[in-house]
Amino acid sequence: MPAAATPSPALRLIVLALGERAQIADRARALRPKIEQHAQIALWDESFAVDLSAVEADLVVVLGGDGSILRAARQMGQKQRPVVGVNLGKLGFLAALSEEQFLGILPKLAERKWRVVQHLMIACDVLRGGKVVASKLALNEVAVLAGPPFRMLDVHLCVDGEMATTYSSDGLIVSTPVGSTAHNLSAGGPILRKDIQALVISPISPHTLTNRPVVDSADRVYELVVASPNPGTAAVVDGQVVCTLAPGDRVRVKRAAATFQMIEVEGQSYYRTLREKLGWGGTIAREG
Repeated sequence: MPAAATPSPALRLIVLALGERAQIADRARALRPKIEQHAQIALWDESFAVDLSAVEADLVVVLGGDGSILRAARQMGQKQRPVVGVNLGKLGFLAALSEEQFLGILPKLAERKWRVVQHLMIACDVLRGGKVVASKLALNEVAVLAGPPFRMLDVHLCVDGEMATTYSSDGLIVSTPVGSTAHNLSAGGPILRKDIQALVISPISPHTLTNRPVVDSADRVYELVVASPNPGTAAVVDGQVVCTLAPGDRVRVKRAAATFQMIEVEGQSYYRTLREKLGWGGTIAREG
């Protein structure tokens, strides 16, 4: 008589939800008993502040919007885990699943049937006098923003130690493929498919019309230098101010060792997400 199969251990989840927003918190808490029917919750965190490095879990479930996904990526730091994003917010480009879709795939997740897609992340170091004074991990982008009193900046761009060009603009963005649909897109930059190993450099409101976004390899090292910053000029990572820049500071951007891991759900293709979430495309009205 064949031996009975050993049952798989229960799926362990870290669940992150933004407790400071009552509407999201209430909807997230209503999902909890339904989640616990299929998985063990190793941690339920509504602060996005718990150190996750010591928490043993198989997946991270983020209940919220795209901002919550960015918070989760920062919170995981160098120990990234596969993420399931459930949209309780507005846009939901990264947090693409509805509550119903999430509950529908939970049984498959409990059986450990999923596919993980790795997404490029970038590391930002701010160097002052040759010493690192600030470091951050980014999923979307690193930007140098003019800040008050909002005078135009001259931002020097160096690539692999070689001077590339100087942008006279309101700032400069270095974006990942994931971030190409965020600040980069608003600044007129191109959309990069998420699995492309490249970065896009986009000036914000450039003074010279020939300054256009540039796409280059993610394996290069990019440095943004402002010789004469405004008092409010800052390095900003995924919408969070890292530090105010002093004259001659170097904002160094390169591929991070960590990668962001997203669970891919059947039917949620990249182009479908562009169409449905960003209203991409459309039809041209014809007379007659």
